[in-house]
Amino acid sequence: MTYHVNNYIGGISCPKKTLEYAAQYRGKSEMHGLTDISPVGMAAAMHLGLAIHNFGIPEYITHGAKADATFKQSFTFVDGMLHPGDKPGLGVELNFDEAGKYPDERAYLPCNRLADGTVQDW
Repeated sequence: MTYHVNNYIGGISCPKKTLEYAAQYRGKSEMHGLTDISPVGMAAAMHLGLAIHNFGIPEYITHGAKADATFKQSFTFVDGMLHPGDKPGLGVELNFDEAGKYPDERAYLPCNRLADGTVQDW
């Protein structure tokens, strides 16, 4: 069984504990490719995968030119392998000058609603 973990579970500690629990049942992880947040989320998911013994598979999606210019990443994806790089921490540095070029635009996740408008879980 594979347990899909995404960025909405909260930080690194909470999904790590969840995946440690899943390990008791031979569950493997599937880290969600976090293009909707930033390369920071992708780096956090990759490091989480490196820290658990029941790692399964990561979902890797490139972020695009603007995100790559704004977030300098030390991790690389070559020949089907994701490598964390050699920078400290998560290995992602924020370029403040580049970030200042893009105004914050609030975005909302889609949600399911019943016929009466009640919010329904995905």
